Amino acid sequence: MLEVASTLPRMTLPERLRAVRRRWRQLVRLAAATTAAYAVSTHLLGHEQAFFAPVAAVIVLVAGVGLRRPMVLELVLGVALGVLVGELLILGIGRGAWQLGLVVVITFALAVFAGMKGVALTQAANSGVLLAAVVPVAGAADPAVTRFLDALVGGLCGFAMVLLLPRNAVRDLTREVRPLLAELEEILTRLSRAMRSGDAALAEQALSDARSMQGRVDTATTTAANVAEVASMSPVRWRQRGEVARYASVLVDVDNAIRDARVLARRVATMLRMGEPCSAQMAASVEALALGVRIFESGLTGGEASPEVHEAREELVESVRLAVASLTDRMTLNTAAVASQVRSLAADVLFASGMTRDELDVRLNF
Repeated sequence: MLEVASTLPRMTLPERLRAVRRRWRQLVRLAAATTAAYAVSTHLLGHEQAFFAPVAAVIVLVAGVGLRRPMVLELVLGVALGVLVGELLILGIGRGAWQLGLVVVITFALAVFAGMKGVALTQAANSGVLLAAVVPVAGAADPAVTRFLDALVGGLCGFAMVLLLPRNAVRDLTREVRPLLAELEEILTRLSRAMRSGDAALAEQALSDARSMQGRVDTATTTAANVAEVASMSPVRWRQRGEVARYASVLVDVDNAIRDARVLARRVATMLRMGEPCSAQMAASVEALALGVRIFESGLTGGEASPEVHEAREELVESVRLAVASLTDRMTLNTAAVASQVRSLAADVLFASGMTRDELDVRLNF
């Protein structure tokens, strides 16, 4: 127990309250979905012990958070299937310890056969456990039918709440993309310092940090796919579809820029490790690149027309000009590669700013 407690995040009371406040939408969904599910099953369908309806609603809303639409629907069907199969088996073999184990195994196997996976598999098995453990009211209607319908009603109520009270797609994407840009700027700033001071270890640290970003990029990509579905399905978020598409496009270019940053950091580290001189212009080009990324991040929410985006473009173009100009000094394979990566990274961020390929070819033609 002490080991588990030590792994929990240490949060202050205000942080805990903010965490609860950020979940207000999910709390409302849970209250509305469980109430509606229980009311429909109990009052409209006339089912007794309609506990599977609110349980299924909770499962969809909690276990289904962040899942794509097909996976959420699969989760609903997984719960309902587990209920139906479990009840049919129990009608034949009765209830007991060994029956519970058999119901779980058969329900899980059938869910695998049906092509379910992940959370849907888990919930199908859990449904079998509940069915075998909870005895229906004497004289009640056929539990195989009533509990299957309860699970279906609850799952659909949960799914309806996702559509009627959806996540804020643009806000969620902003929270994913802006930190990536901020960290990219920090890595580039660290690289420019390494180039100024000739510190190969600092460049290696920048490379390590750039490599560690891929997991967060993948998480952001998953979020982008999820919120795009929310924006397309939920009438409440239809107005955000254009902005969500813009952020998703920006994220693709930011991903490419981060990959370029890894190559750039590796080249700079190699150059410094080999004792090759780094000109002031080349270091200045990476500084301008970092500044361009920082300004772009600050103006991201304003769109292409924002003054910050225009200013960021000028800094990014300047970074390429400086990189090309630095090659007039003594050029090596590494310095040429660094200049090339500065151009590639600047191009990716310029693409993210909304610049077209034709515009890019004109602006970066040095």
